[in-house]
Amino acid sequence: MARRSRRHSTGFGYIGFGNNQSTFNQKTSTPFSVYKEKLDLEAHLHYEMEFMHKNLSKADKEKIKNKIRKQERKLFRRTVAISLIVFAFVLYVAYYLINQILSH
Repeated sequence: MARRSRRHSTGFGYIGFGNNQSTFNQKTSTPFSVYKEKLDLEAHLHYEMEFMHKNLSKADKEKIKNKIRKQERKLFRRTVAISLIVFAFVLYVAYYLINQILSH
């Protein structure tokens, strides 16, 4: 007599969501473009903002890229400076503790 297989037959999909085909074949109920239009309308009504959808010139694109690069460089420099200060402090504390231990 052969031993029965212990493998479960789960079919297709992950068992965690009930293994219903309708669950993993769903489509989004509302497309993103509808939400985008609602956001544009709400922003215009409440904040008097209008999202401009226009093509930028090459100079404008370069200006935006340079501004982003400048912000990234500033953030990188700040991160390096803070990291060096923290590293120096940790080294000083370690040096101080080692000297205290060796002096006893």
